[in-house]
Amino acid sequence: MTVRVSVGQGGWKHDPPPERAWKGRPGRTREALAVEQDRAAGGRHRRSVDLGDGRFARASVELKVLPGTRRIRAYLRWSDAGKSPARYLGEVEHESRGANLAEGWSLAWQKGLLSEEPPVEGSWASSAAVRSSMQGNRNKDTKPELRLRSLLHRQGFRYRVAARPLPELRRTADIVFAKAKVAVFVDGCYWHGCPEHLRPSTKNAEFWRAKIEGNQHRDAQTDELLHEAGWTVIRVWEHEDPVEASARVSAAVLNAITSPGDAAAPGATRRGGKPPR
Repeated sequence: MTVRVSVGQGGWKHDPPPERAWKGRPGRTREALAVEQDRAAGGRHRRSVDLGDGRFARASVELKVLPGTRRIRAYLRWSDAGKSPARYLGEVEHESRGANLAEGWSLAWQKGLLSEEPPVEGSWASSAAVRSSMQGNRNKDTKPELRLRSLLHRQGFRYRVAARPLPELRRTADIVFAKAKVAVFVDGCYWHGCPEHLRPSTKNAEFWRAKIEGNQHRDAQTDELLHEAGWTVIRVWEHEDPVEASARVSAAVLNAITSPGDAAAPGATRRGGKPPR
């Protein structure tokens, strides 16, 4: 029989670990839980999982004691497109929940599961209010998307949100008009390399430059694949006036619906500028 050896003061040979070492107090608000995770991770900026394409998710460390065991196991969890992936980090053996959470975050960094999210500079996203919003790591329902969707909805348009224009292609557009075959992408200034507002990072500059260029390459590839399938692609920068952007989108949708045979409608990528006439 294998006997578990105590490590420091945190091992439990015979009795289950005390609840204070792994179980949170009941009744705490989501805000309190977020503060606890931030503190253990060393800051909210150190809780990010890189999802690719410039998207990040806010992760949390979960502590669990499996039935019939005397071991506290740490897991990293986050949300991605309605799913909740989890990665096992390892066993932790401290006397307090806070210390065990901190060790869980340390293990997550050691395993390369986390990435610091760089600051956004040069656009409206550099304001304190919007920066706070971005820290929620939303990959949909951002403020620019909500403004644009609201304006389009008021005009009587109906659309799908965060959907794949082509089911077989793993590329998600922010707003999709399936009948008109118009796909709208609302691009962040930092992650997609806005020529007006991008301010290159000075820390790990080469890494972030390559990442942004990779996003731009993926954008161009997405546009090409959709064009080949007969779709019109509208790309809107996050800094654009939502009224002007909605005019471009509505014009493209109406043009596609009223002139389905017009070769100028499908296959065009429009970025900024005046609405098509």
